[in-house]
Amino acid sequence: MDTHDFLALDDQLDDAERSIRDAVRSYATAQLLPQVDGWYQRGELPREIAKELGGLGVLGMQLDGYGCANASPAAYGVVCRELEAVDSGLRSFLSVQSCLAMYAIHRWGDEEQRREWLPAMAAGDALGCFGLTEPDSGSDPSSIRTVARRDGDDWVIDGAKAWMSNGTIADVAVVWAGTPQGLRGFLVPTSAPGYRATEITDKLSLRASVSTNLTLENVRVPSSALLPLARGLGAPLSCLDEARFGILWGMVGAARTCYAAALDHAGRRHQFGRPIAGFQLVQRKLAAMVVELTHAGLTAWRLSQLKSARRLTSAQISFGKLANARSAVEVARCARTILGANGITLAHPVARHLANLDAVLTVEGTEEVHQLVIGRAVTGISAFR
Repeated sequence: MDTHDFLALDDQLDDAERSIRDAVRSYATAQLLPQVDGWYQRGELPREIAKELGGLGVLGMQLDGYGCANASPAAYGVVCRELEAVDSGLRSFLSVQSCLAMYAIHRWGDEEQRREWLPAMAAGDALGCFGLTEPDSGSDPSSIRTVARRDGDDWVIDGAKAWMSNGTIADVAVVWAGTPQGLRGFLVPTSAPGYRATEITDKLSLRASVSTNLTLENVRVPSSALLPLARGLGAPLSCLDEARFGILWGMVGAARTCYAAALDHAGRRHQFGRPIAGFQLVQRKLAAMVVELTHAGLTAWRLSQLKSARRLTSAQISFGKLANARSAVEVARCARTILGANGITLAHPVARHLANLDAVLTVEGTEEVHQLVIGRAVTGISAFR
């Protein structure tokens, strides 16, 4: 029995899904894991990783055409899982590129926009970011203040965005702004005059990730920058659903790493003349971690089946994100207690994962928002307003 996959969930993967899992796991273990502690301490994530991920074929892999693999939901999920098993910042990098930026262009753009951006983004030659959250607009994206106005054949955008991943290293930003016709999306080259991105450097979580605040001051873009099919709040929310699906898979990887570290330590750490793994209270903790980890894996797998069948709803994605975030945080917290004082150092991955996961609880929707989404689904009554 694989003690890291207690119910043998990966037996459900097909050959293609197993192949990409093994390729990404091998790459992540050999190339990313030895460097991630340094990136975390320095608060950086090298842009060069994009080319490596592009070479593996995982950027935008859930999309079809334009150099994208048209992979199954489970294949994309296990890639997120294997990257987040190293660090949540790595999965975040993939999510922003694949689900927020590339998906927005693929789903809501026109053919010219897709051909211009998607092949380069799939290869890792071009990076994207996604500007929806603002300093005064997080859980309520309908209240955004960034505006775009027509000026001849151009659009002029003014406003501010907050907590944009990759904003200082991206080539194009998907910016959402209010217009007289409602909320619209624009493809803004980051080289455009008036685009000013500032990296957030005082983070205590998700440090192996580039987080950015953005100011847009009289940023002029041609009419061809408008995403023609994106009208209203449903467009950016669809991108967030894509990202949340990857997150709920990714957190299984972070939880697995924490559980594995605790299990290994418990077998090697001796107290009172024997391994602490032999004590009942430690075994109770390990058993609880196995249950949480497996529940999260089952949830991710079932949502992949629903997504493959085109039956997955936003409320079900909220269920998965809420449930798996809670499970992953609980596993990480429990693992830290088994590791004792050693658990707060970078000699083990647990404290780093715990700090990351505590932020992932609120990334792409807070616990409260997902609870209200589920509540609306089961009662038919919205409690948002």
